[in-house]
Amino acid sequence: MPPSRPEKPHIQTKTAEGPAREQTSAFLKPLQPSQELAAIVGSDPLPRPEVVSKVWEYIKKHKLQNQQNKREIMADEKLQAVFEGKTKVSMFEMNKHLAQHLK
Repeated sequence: MPPSRPEKPHIQTKTAEGPAREQTSAFLKPLQPSQELAAIVGSDPLPRPEVVSKVWEYIKKHKLQNQQNKREIMADEKLQAVFEGKTKVSMFEMNKHLAQHLK
């Protein structure tokens, strides 16, 4: 008998019988941003994907993406506080830094 797979977490689902029932996912759990990250995304608890979206909005609004290498983010003062003082990080490295600022 093959080993059983763990169940995938789901978001709200509507059933034919009645109203939506809530199934929580740790990925969608609202997390509190640190003071440094709150300067960019706000101080309210947010799910991780929403934090990443707001950081990307900030990066695009302030034109902080390297035009020659779009995977590279050029940090301003607010982002340097989140990126441990680094002036440049890759988009993949960015997620590692964001995780350290969410509780």
